[in-house]
Amino acid sequence: MKKFFRSIHLYLGLAAGIVIMISCLTGAILVFEEELMHAFNKDRYFVKAQEQQLSLDKLIANVNQRVPEGKVVFAKVYTNLFRSVEIGVAIPEKEKEKRGTKPEEKQKEIAKQKDGKERKAGSANDLRASHTVFVNPYTGKVLEAYTYKESNFYQIFALHRWLLGSSKGIGKIITGVSICIFFFILLTGIILWWPKSANVLKHRLKIKTDVSFKRLNHDLHIVLGFYTSIFLFIIVLSAMSIAHDWFNDGIFKITNSSKEQAEVPESKLIVGEKSISFNEVLTSARKSIKDVEFYNIRKPKDSIAVFTVNVLPETALEMATNTYYIDQYDASIHGSLTFADKNAGQQIRSSMKSIHMGTFFGIPSKILWFIVSLLGFTFPITGVIMWLKRIKKKKNRATTNNASI
Repeated sequence: MKKFFRSIHLYLGLAAGIVIMISCLTGAILVFEEELMHAFNKDRYFVKAQEQQLSLDKLIANVNQRVPEGKVVFAKVYTNLFRSVEIGVAIPEKEKEKRGTKPEEKQKEIAKQKDGKERKAGSANDLRASHTVFVNPYTGKVLEAYTYKESNFYQIFALHRWLLGSSKGIGKIITGVSICIFFFILLTGIILWWPKSANVLKHRLKIKTDVSFKRLNHDLHIVLGFYTSIFLFIIVLSAMSIAHDWFNDGIFKITNSSKEQAEVPESKLIVGEKSISFNEVLTSARKSIKDVEFYNIRKPKDSIAVFTVNVLPETALEMATNTYYIDQYDASIHGSLTFADKNAGQQIRSSMKSIHMGTFFGIPSKILWFIVSLLGFTFPITGVIMWLKRIKKKKNRATTNNASI
């Protein structure tokens, strides 16, 4: 039986080994992406604290002056006094402008809703922020207009997710299939590792250093493979959740949970009244929502939508963000969707990215994930060496048998 599983383990490893190595190596780098970005771009993320910060509206006005063709989508304000403010801006693509697309015309369209209410369609929230503009909250100086897609880390991310292809290309399919193959490689690896006796168990829990290269390579593959297997299983399962819709459907089915989110409340439409400013929303949020790391305010998509404010409580894990809904006319809080309010399936799904990236317990979990990812990179190499050694041994045995005949 073990011979059968050894063949499965081997051929799956040969089929997906290169992709697994790429995924593990790039994953190890991306674990510390935030820390590396902050270290290499301190002037972008950090400022010198002063006595008083400018209003958020003033900061946005400076951004509009710097990027007049952009539309503000969100504003992220940190409670850390040394952090810059991040303003998300949607800048129309030049290609679309050349074809005659005019975003301002889209803003003037009126969409009739089922309830008969009129909405101004095509506002900034219909767009994704293409750039993040970093602003000094004390001086109002625009520090940098940055787009993630132009960074080196995006290239590493694209290699990790899509093998440098597109999000809908063949690279995504290859990595998605390889993730599933990796799961079965781990499963068959555990079966092959499983010892027949207590004496064998001792040898499979310890790496011997005073041995031949062949034996050392064997221990590096077998022993370290066992110790990292539980963590690699977690990484692979979370990756499957990110890559495959059918896996997510399974999460909700197993937990007997609904994927449907709670209905988002609406603002009380006041005809002729202008929407309140970002600064008024921030002021309202600060009064009611305290002890958080940041306030991420997103603009309403139309005339009866609400401002959404995402926050991360100071004592919470990274994935446990809460969302509050603020009326765009009177700044009152109309409701909330906290992490605790989500059902089991939604909580698990919301946690998958943090689990996959190893950010759930901060630096300690990141260090662990970094080490595990690097070891995952080595297993296809040590496995191939074991395979080649086995082939060489069989050839030598066959040569010896032929010579004796």
